[in-house]
This record gives sequence, C-alpha cells and structure tokens, in this order.
Amino acid sequence: MKFSIPMTAIVLAAGLATTAGAQTLQKIADANKITVSYREASVPFSYLIGSSKAVGFSVELSEAIIDDVRKKLKKPNLEVAYMPVTSQNRIPLLVNGTYDLECGSTTNNTARAKDVAFSTNIFYTGTRLLVKKSSGIKNYADLAKKTVASTTGTTNAQVIRKYNADKKLDMQLVLGKDHDDSLLLVESDRAVAFAMDDILLFGLIANSKDPASLQVVGDSLQVEPYACMVRKDDPEFKKLVDGTLNRMMKSGEFTRLYTKWFMGPIPPKGVNLNLPMGAELKANLKALSDKPAM
Repeated sequence: MKFSIPMTAIVLAAGLATTAGAQTLQKIADANKITVSYREASVPFSYLIGSSKAVGFSVELSEAIIDDVRKKLKKPNLEVAYMPVTSQNRIPLLVNGTYDLECGSTTNNTARAKDVAFSTNIFYTGTRLLVKKSSGIKNYADLAKKTVASTTGTTNAQVIRKYNADKKLDMQLVLGKDHDDSLLLVESDRAVAFAMDDILLFGLIANSKDPASLQVVGDSLQVEPYACMVRKDDPEFKKLVDGTLNRMMKSGEFTRLYTKWFMGPIPPKGVNLNLPMGAELKANLKALSDKPAM
C-alpha cells in the first residue's frame, strides 16, 4: 500500500495543467483502476497503523465513494490502488493525474480552488498550538522570540507566518515535512509549539509517546472547512463524490462514522478523542455546502 513518489513526478506535476484528462470516471473505466491517496499522520482522518495500512474517518469516506464508483461504472472488480501524499505534493499529484481522489485533512479554500475542486465540506477546524505542559505557553503572545513549528504546504504555516508579522512577535518558524515531523520538533525541544488544525493536534497527542506531557492551547485563529479533493473542471466526478457524501449526511451514516472516529476509541492505542461534532459541521449536514474558506 505504501510506496515512494519519485521527485521527478512532483516537479513535473507542478508545471502541468489538468491534461491528465479531467474526466476522471472515463480514466478509471479505461484503466479498470482508481488510485486514492492517504495521509500518514492525519489522525483521526487518515493515518497509518503499522507500516502499510491507512485507517481513519476520511479513509472510510473514500471507501464509500469507491463503492459508488464501482456501481456507476458497473465494475464490481475495480482495482483500487493506494498512495501516500504529503501536504506539499497532494495538489500537484492530483492535478497531473497521478491519483484520482483525496479525502484526508485538506482545507477547502479559494486559493486552492484555482487548481482543484472540492466536495461538500466534511469537517471544520482552526489553527491552535500544541505545546508541552511544562512550557508555560498559554497563547500566541507567549511565543514572542521563540521557535514555532508548522508543516510544509499547509494553510496553518501561512496563517502563523502572517500572525507573526502582524503582531511583530519575532517568532522563528520551522517547518516539518509532515505532521509527525512537526510534533517531533516540539517533543525534542527544537520548537516550543506546533501550530496546526486543532483536531489534528488532538489526534497527534492521542497517539504520541507521552500524551500526558502535551496539550493544545491558544485561541482558534480561523475556522476552515475540510473537504475531499478532485480534479478541477470535472463536474461528473465531483457530482458523484458529492452524491456519496450528501447521501451519507442525510441518512445518518456520516454521523455514525463521526461518532466512531471522534467519540470512541481509535487505533492503535484505543484512545478516545472525545470531540463532539461542532456547530459548523452540524449545520452543514443540512446545508450540504462546499463553500470554501477565504
């Protein structure tokens, strides 16, 4: 399930338009294969347990979409390939056709919508701070002249960089290659805080080496929606993805999955995040909106 992505593919992808065939369903039918991405450390959305198996809330949403693709194409034996992506390469690799569907922990915003399309929103979150309890840090003002981590290719890195400039805090920002790497920067005292979506921080703490030593602090700097990501200018495939998600939201299946991953014990340690559904997501179960963050 896990394999490396050649750097040449990433470089080429960055300069390519969606000539990889915007019509995703036809591409899948011709190859008798759909390729879906997963994240390695976006707990509880999409993350690895062991060395090769991805699990999570978004993974199960992907599986429901794949089932609907099989039905739509009348291909019950459709091959499914899985590949890991990072915050940095997830958009270019989708744009150039390397994979077909991303359901992970990607913010739906207007800047990204220039390159890709987004489904109905599946979660809402905001940037906060993961710190050691012993650090004494309670909010952003405490970060003045200190080293702060975030993850390459995320909206959070942009948010904390702007906040730093606006408030003249003189923070030093260091970027991890993925969320596990950014967490390690705090655990090893190379950074005093990790700025990221609060839900991902709670998930990282739950599966960390010493959960009792870490906490999430600070005001939420903004509210951002997560959504599944598909190639731009392919209304047929977006309609299918939205149809799956909207049906699950209306039927209660989406809420059942939410309860499983956010209100119950999750692998591998059986930790319960105990995070009730927020007001924004509850409202979107009725609105079925794909409205982006600005």
